[in-house]
Amino acid sequence: MRHVVIVGGGVIGLGIAWRSLTRGVRVTVVDPEPASKASRVAAGMLTPVTELGYGEDALLRLGIVSRDRFPSFVAELEEVSGVDTAFRRDGVLQVALDADDLAVLDELRRFQESLGLAAEALTGRECRRREPMLAPSARGGLFAPDDGSVDPRRLSAALLAAVDRLGGTLVRDRVAEILIDDRAAGVRLAGGDALAADQVVLAAGPWSHEIKGLPPDAVPPVRPVKGQVVRLRSPVPFLSRTVRGLVRGSSVYLVPRADGELVIGATQEEMGYDTTVTAGGLWELLRDARELVPGVTELAFEEVSAGLRPGSPDNAPVLGPSSVPGLLLATGHFRNGVLLTPVTADALAETIATGEPPEVIRPFSAGRFHD
Repeated sequence: MRHVVIVGGGVIGLGIAWRSLTRGVRVTVVDPEPASKASRVAAGMLTPVTELGYGEDALLRLGIVSRDRFPSFVAELEEVSGVDTAFRRDGVLQVALDADDLAVLDELRRFQESLGLAAEALTGRECRRREPMLAPSARGGLFAPDDGSVDPRRLSAALLAAVDRLGGTLVRDRVAEILIDDRAAGVRLAGGDALAADQVVLAAGPWSHEIKGLPPDAVPPVRPVKGQVVRLRSPVPFLSRTVRGLVRGSSVYLVPRADGELVIGATQEEMGYDTTVTAGGLWELLRDARELVPGVTELAFEEVSAGLRPGSPDNAPVLGPSSVPGLLLATGHFRNGVLLTPVTADALAETIATGEPPEVIRPFSAGRFHD
């Protein structure tokens, strides 16, 4: 039986592990603290349309493919694991608070329409009709009916349970070195033990290119991008769906859960591997959230945390075979890690089983940085 070692136990690594196990592959996941980094901090928005940026057409298509796989992905996962992932697909409302912000949204709407995407333009009154807690100053917005959210903490728990129930092995240690003998042959752990493998998948987020044993060109430089997130709580859900706001050019999002949790994020800071929660970051999030939905200041404070997103040189994921035979890459997902979990898991599991990456991930190979 083919054996694969997956370096990294976030939603990406665990998703690949689960899908590989369903194909009859023997799987070992190595991570000292699985599901504790970006996967634990992330808000879990599934928003390829509202996250759309100019020049990101290929990433948009990948995101839509992955978003549309989420219903079947989580249905199967919840059945195997017995864990509710809090998946919801009730649309995302993007709101502008002044004329300049509204002009930005109008330009975005035209761009979306040029790509054939569903996005409904709304007046301020229509926005408030959908979300009564919005500020009276809301000038207008866009509604993306097919976007949604999932709880990454529940998703991680479900994936951990599924990997365990299907016979996967979880090693709570750090990978110090990738073992290479003409091809990737396994890993050496920080404790000194070696794990042999037929293939190795590198899914270690912003730490991916720092592991020893890799040739310089094997993994593109993946940098850490810090994001701070606030969690509040109310007795009943504060909003009925995810709301993204433009507040004088600054972006903020609020993701509600059915249990009354409200996740507010996220800052985007190039601060290396620093995960300090700062007063400034917390203030900016609460300031912009209050402008968008004034009643947010009445909610109970629950938690503030910071995580590191893995950003590649072009901010798109790095997926599939590397320059080292037997070494596969699944990193660089930046702000789309949760969204891209289904398509990454399926594509890497197929690559492990067949040796050929599916067409959907080929534009995101590491080779694009060497062309």
